[in-house]
Amino acid sequence: MENIITLAHGSGGSATLKLIEQVFKKYFNNEILSQGDDCARLAMDGTKSLVFTTDSFVVTPVFFKGGDIGKLAVCGTVNDLSTSGAIPLYLSCGFIIEEGFSIEELEKIVESMSDTARECGVQIVTGDTKVVQKGAADKVFINTSGIGAVPDGICISGRNARVGDKIIITGTIGDHGSCILLERENMGFQAEIKSDCAPLSGLVRDMLEAASDIHVLRDPTRGGVATTLNEIALQSKVSIVIEEDKLPVKREVQGVCELLGMDPLYMANEGKLLSFVPAEKAEAVLEAVRRNKYGAEARIIGEVTGEGEPKVLLKALSGGSRIIGVLAGEQLPRIC
Repeated sequence: MENIITLAHGSGGSATLKLIEQVFKKYFNNEILSQGDDCARLAMDGTKSLVFTTDSFVVTPVFFKGGDIGKLAVCGTVNDLSTSGAIPLYLSCGFIIEEGFSIEELEKIVESMSDTARECGVQIVTGDTKVVQKGAADKVFINTSGIGAVPDGICISGRNARVGDKIIITGTIGDHGSCILLERENMGFQAEIKSDCAPLSGLVRDMLEAASDIHVLRDPTRGGVATTLNEIALQSKVSIVIEEDKLPVKREVQGVCELLGMDPLYMANEGKLLSFVPAEKAEAVLEAVRRNKYGAEARIIGEVTGEGEPKVLLKALSGGSRIIGVLAGEQLPRIC
């Protein structure tokens, strides 16, 4: 590992995973941290358990088509809680604000957070504010932490994928990463691409009503679908096959990726879920997802094919297959 931090360490890819393993887990590791999911499940007296998660947001620009850093902060934390099957309850928020940042823009961000929290049915109950001198930060950074309650009988984890599980993606991939790329770089493309930033707790409730035994839920944010599938394969020690012709990608996103030499599989998403569902329940879950406004374009994109060596294969349109790995290097910094 490099002896300095680079932007690649924030990409959510292989450099991030190495940093976690070689630095943070070296000193912080314990039974709860080693669960390896997007939130920690905390054992409580009785039959219920709480989950806890935290996330920091440094996206630039802070306002973008489809959202802003405030909406993103609430959605990101609510969605991480929801991937455990939990009902999100409470959030905290911490602001690091650069001297000179507009109070009018700050109020827009806070209002956006309030509106999104209301949609999710969560309360923002505590927080913190720090201001740093001009040049010591970039406009505003936000940290949000969240607590949720897992209903009885729900056991969802990246460690639970099973052979035969069907893999559902709840909509088109790469929208958020493509949106941020275009708005930040001002490349002159005419494509109207909006971020998919969305709160998914209601969608998860609909899915669990269709099948309470969903094995895995994960939101494929940094590193995209490819990296997230690899993480799940590693946690569950399984092999996964996805089919290229089943992947839902907007034409505009595909076009931008082709022009810039990028792959939608590695582009960030902020309003999509990957779910691993027992084969006999897959159609019922898919139908429930498609009835929700955040899942109208959901599809089954693959399945878990075996145990043993963790790997993810992409079955190409040409009929061949290739291994898709974890994002290597830095594709696009500060996307969330």
